[in-house]
Amino acid sequence: MEQDEDIKQLVVLRLETMPANVKLSIGSHGEFDKDELIARVKKGDEIGKKIVAAQLHYLRSLKRGIISYE
Repeated sequence: MEQDEDIKQLVVLRLETMPANVKLSIGSHGEFDKDELIARVKKGDEIGKKIVAAQLHYLRSLKRGIISYE
């Protein structure tokens, strides 16, 4: 589905803005660096789907005003 690919691309672009030395821990799956996160999103595996879901949740919360930068 084209929309899914657009969402993946958006998430990849957001991840690319992260500093290279940042690592993210995802539950019992372990720690992932920026390049691993991007690869997982592009691959669309379980971890990639969790990353996409978390990013979408963040963006929707930002839109609703739940998260602000004031």
